[in-house]
Amino acid sequence: MVLKHSFPWWLLALRALGWLVSGLAALLGLLWGLGALYYQGPQRPLLLWPVLALWALAWLTASVWAWRSGRMLLLWGVGALLLAAMLVWWSTIAPRQDRDWADDVAHITSLQRDAEDGDRVVLQHVRNFSWRSETDYTARWDTRSYDLSQLRSVDMAVSYWMGPAIAHTLVSFGFADGQQLVFSFEIRKEKGEAFDALAGFFKRYELALIAADERDILAVRTNARGEQVFLYRVDMPQPAMRNLLLSYAQQADRLHAQPRWYHTLTANCTTIVWDMARSLVGGLPLNWQLLASGYLPEYLHAVGGLTPGQPLSALRAAGDITDRAQQWQAPAGADDLTASIDFSRAIRQGIPPLPQP
Repeated sequence: MVLKHSFPWWLLALRALGWLVSGLAALLGLLWGLGALYYQGPQRPLLLWPVLALWALAWLTASVWAWRSGRMLLLWGVGALLLAAMLVWWSTIAPRQDRDWADDVAHITSLQRDAEDGDRVVLQHVRNFSWRSETDYTARWDTRSYDLSQLRSVDMAVSYWMGPAIAHTLVSFGFADGQQLVFSFEIRKEKGEAFDALAGFFKRYELALIAADERDILAVRTNARGEQVFLYRVDMPQPAMRNLLLSYAQQADRLHAQPRWYHTLTANCTTIVWDMARSLVGGLPLNWQLLASGYLPEYLHAVGGLTPGQPLSALRAAGDITDRAQQWQAPAGADDLTASIDFSRAIRQGIPPLPQP
């Protein structure tokens, strides 16, 4: 008499699911390692390509071996050893301050507090470039003093450079005398280096926090790079404005002392701003629009952070500063500060004001 053994359908389904999860995990491990080695491995192709091939061969061998033997745990065990070895090497790759930086990120802003006046801060290395094109510019880095008691506004600039979902976020602080101070988280490029979103997942770029004039950091986007820039007024009480500016300045000071990696998903121009704002204001919900940075205006409008009583479409139409920035010309004989203030006023023409408190 022959006994036939059968397995219940649910057990077979569970086993199939286990192999599917194991295969996907192995694929992710393989792809992450390939990316890490490609962007951080040997720079010479004669060394890089054999290293990539060995990594892929190790994962392929482990997968085939586990499948042929029917031992799912074998794949998990070998995969864990491969990833552990990779992570040991990965942990040794530290951000640096001593690279040959591009001119526009040659410095990171640092902060000084006035011991005699708690409302006054001094910022070193405020960028104040004059841009004629992306490659033709006059480089200037200033030391500036700001009175926080004169802080009057916070505006958000969103610069679109690759479709509606991808944008760069900047925050501009306005003072009673008309000056604007912009903070921008950016990659700290080396000379001749260009941004690659995929490389940003693999410790390719250090993080920079730049403080700059609007006439520099907004005009380079509208006039030199041909990006479309929108400006939105942020509805925020004065104490929160002050705390946010100090948070920016302190974060810049920390980056000045201790470098940090940029990350395309978790440490970019939008997620870091949201994280700081949440710690200061509180109650800001996490939303997928924070990851698709081009939709940040939709997020802020939904939580009541923009000009109240106005539909987003109207704010977007009025906040498109691209043409105004491109058409602006410095007043004849104006000094540098007067020109900067005039530029900031010109690009805000037609933007609905916030209601007075």
